[in-house]
Amino acid sequence: MTSPPVDPVPGTDALPAATDVVVVGGGIIGVCAALSLAEKGIATLLCEKGVIGGEQSSRNWGFVRTSRRDPREIALSVEALRMWGQMDEKIGEKTGFVRAGALFACATEAELAANEKWLEHARPYQLGNRMVGPEETAKLLNGTTRKWAGALFSPTDGRAEPGMAAPAIARGARRLGAKVVTGCAVRGIETSGGKVAAVVTEKGRVACKAVVLAGGAWSRLFSGNLGIDLPQLMVTGSVLRTHPVEGGPEHNVAGPEYGIRKRADGGYTMAKRNTNVTDIVPDSFRLFFQFMPALRANRKYLRLRFGRRFVDELRRPRRWSLDAVTPFEQVRIMDPPPLESALEELKVLVARDFPAFRDLKVAQTWGGLIDTTPDAVPVISPVEALPGFFLATGFSGHGFGIGPGAGRLVADLVAGDRPIVDPRELRFGRYTDGSNPRPMSV
Repeated sequence: MTSPPVDPVPGTDALPAATDVVVVGGGIIGVCAALSLAEKGIATLLCEKGVIGGEQSSRNWGFVRTSRRDPREIALSVEALRMWGQMDEKIGEKTGFVRAGALFACATEAELAANEKWLEHARPYQLGNRMVGPEETAKLLNGTTRKWAGALFSPTDGRAEPGMAAPAIARGARRLGAKVVTGCAVRGIETSGGKVAAVVTEKGRVACKAVVLAGGAWSRLFSGNLGIDLPQLMVTGSVLRTHPVEGGPEHNVAGPEYGIRKRADGGYTMAKRNTNVTDIVPDSFRLFFQFMPALRANRKYLRLRFGRRFVDELRRPRRWSLDAVTPFEQVRIMDPPPLESALEELKVLVARDFPAFRDLKVAQTWGGLIDTTPDAVPVISPVEALPGFFLATGFSGHGFGIGPGAGRLVADLVAGDRPIVDPRELRFGRYTDGSNPRPMSV
């Protein structure tokens, strides 16, 4: 496997006969949901088919940002950033979170104008984001030799360590009373009177009142077996990490061509902006019209590919009985290969702009499957057609940084408490009520 290292979550709890809530999926969203539910005193079981944080939650860039968020996500990202700042103390462990600041570096006047336009959405939140000119950009990007037009600077943004964070939060949720079971796929949901009554796992049945699906790239498949059409596709991102480097940028850097994040070990995590591969699969045709606006808006950042995944997904069952082995047991961890050619291009680009990276040594490369929605905004919502069933998925590459806020929001919805932010823009019904949502245009 090419997956990056992930801290272990030792042991696995016994499967209870009954609980209040079952969280399906042990990525950053699932563990944060379990933590928030446990904080509320709600009996919670988290089931993960593989290992905690084994898929995209350990494969992302590690940014924790409010900047350049879709306006529909800003309020939740602000709450998430606040929660990241309290997380280590709350769980009694390290997540690697630091408020390092972030720069969205601009090479052209058009890029500056786009960031200035975005700032209009951010100003009501008083985040401290501001535009900086070429000289200040050069100082903030210590070591750069490129002449930048300027940047959007977000001094309060941060970063955390993906391989540490989800496991640490899972262990914290366990200490607060949640049960965490790994190597245990949830096959589906049983209902009674039209409501959630239980989950059936590969290890047995658990009665419950509610289910939170935080299954990432698997969520559409799981929902489909319930007769719920969740519009979600998968995009493959490619990332590399370096051995320790001296003299590189301290702030997170998001440029027009790449993203860079300093790691706790002194190395860097890097990705090229247009390394994302969109495989053409059967769902590409089923969801064609819903995703067409997103494809048009992001065409320069995507590479379309027709290959083995089309056949794999065509053969994969879309419906199954709960007493049969499911796709979730057949593939415990999706581990796609990275696009190595694009990562070679990335090395040339960062060396061009930062002399510190001219002799960088690559420690590892990996791929990860990103769950995307037609408007690139997550679904954090109850599903009206099945009372007791809640979705927390479709984070479209934004999930790691927003995770604590998303977990708290879905816990509020499950508990019937006042939600931490207004959830209307994140409702599942926006895909069925004629709203016709579109990706961010700034």
